[in-house]
Amino acid sequence: MKAENTTPSIVVVYHSGYGHTQRLAQAVAQGAQAALLAIDAQGTLPESAWMQLDAADLIVLGSPTYMGSASWQFKKFADDSSAAWMAQKWKDKLFAGFTNSGSMSGDKLSTLQFFMTFAMQHSGLWVGTGMMPSNTKAALRNDLNYVGSSSGAMATTPVDAGVDEVLEGDIETARRFGERLRDVAQRCPNASPHAA
Repeated sequence: MKAENTTPSIVVVYHSGYGHTQRLAQAVAQGAQAALLAIDAQGTLPESAWMQLDAADLIVLGSPTYMGSASWQFKKFADDSSAAWMAQKWKDKLFAGFTNSGSMSGDKLSTLQFFMTFAMQHSGLWVGTGMMPSNTKAALRNDLNYVGSSSGAMATTPVDAGVDEVLEGDIETARRFGERLRDVAQRCPNASPHAA
């Protein structure tokens, strides 16, 4: 059981093809006060990153949505986690996720559902956004959770937009999501199940 006032260990493990998803990863990490672990262009992580994942209380998963699912680099990371799965190293850890695509839907939910299945394979516990959507006629594109996701943070960035053009509303949604994750990790008695 997690001791009161213990600072949770949170990591954001993500792949970003062009830098847009990295902007979201940075915002989530800022809100959660988390470490960033970037999956490289070959779909690999250094050994030290795997050790951070093993020690984390909460693992946040991030990837762009390509062709209705996570990038192949993220899927390679998922496959490479089978050693942790075999040993159930991530059992009862908290998990959450975020994604970005060029279209308002873009089948982003498929990516988040892939993340959820991945977390369940590792016997993990999923944390959603805890945010109401901005879905009234008065809502503006830069309002909080305009894309309207409960499962995880979603962002929509036009395919011809530069990295600096990720919408501030989506970045703020990611940051607030990170804050929620930190709060949940702080309060959850299941965090750090392997701590002495």
